[in-house]
Amino acid sequence: MTRRAAEQRLAWLLCAPAVIAMLVVTAYPMLYAVWLSLFRYDLRFPNQRRFVGVENYVSVLSAEAWWQSLFNTLFITVGSVVFEFLLGLVFALVMHRAIIGRQLVRASLLVPYGIITVVAAMSWRFAFDPTTGFVNALLGLESAWLTQRWTAFFVIIQTEIWKTTPFMALLLLAGLSVVPEDLLRAARVDGANAAQRFFKVTLPLMRPVIMVALLFRTLDAFRIFDTVFVQTRGAQGTESVSIVGYNALVTRLNLGLGSAVSVLIFVCVLTIGVLYIKGFGSDWSRRREH
Repeated sequence: MTRRAAEQRLAWLLCAPAVIAMLVVTAYPMLYAVWLSLFRYDLRFPNQRRFVGVENYVSVLSAEAWWQSLFNTLFITVGSVVFEFLLGLVFALVMHRAIIGRQLVRASLLVPYGIITVVAAMSWRFAFDPTTGFVNALLGLESAWLTQRWTAFFVIIQTEIWKTTPFMALLLLAGLSVVPEDLLRAARVDGANAAQRFFKVTLPLMRPVIMVALLFRTLDAFRIFDTVFVQTRGAQGTESVSIVGYNALVTRLNLGLGSAVSVLIFVCVLTIGVLYIKGFGSDWSRRREH
């Protein structure tokens, strides 16, 4: 056995426990959900369970509620992730360049991320409450934010941005820390201004970190449940796909239909992951060719 083969064998042996644990924790429940989705299975009538094939998937995909919730989820995902990335990049640049009080800035930024999502959602719900909240008083308004669809979306997205921008900032800060200062100094000597150095040197070198940050946050945002459940419970047309799955599984005790929704959510998440990797991967390939 060659040295390279021995190293590969050792690597697989070291990874094996983690792989087995992941298969037990994730693969088995997912496969069981796929199996349940092929049955008409209502816990209120357990003796009436029967195999129906893809009928549950047809029911979900032909329902307007699914497509409405999918639109809502994508709207929340795009709205929150875009602003989180922009704000996170600004905060990362501030933390990276800060000379005085750098540790204080980083600690202060981490406070929102350290708060439990349910607590953060409740705090923002009370802040926008028309009777007890301070937002209306501050802006001189009398709006019931969470009783109207688009203003409710605004509050939900703002909550997500406030809560998870620190996560994005930390990942982007890690990307900034690996950009060689020698390259930036060389670009400065060649006459590149600050904007040119940022867009031509810093951002291209940060692409792997940017992909990871956007991928993680997009997948997390697409599975949004806590914030919507706490603030609106899906009322006013704000249901996310996770709320739809919760209502089918927990509220109506329909394991077959709820499992079908769960599998479709998994397919959507997998598709998003593949699109990110393909998109960034093809871009990297073109850059290597040049």
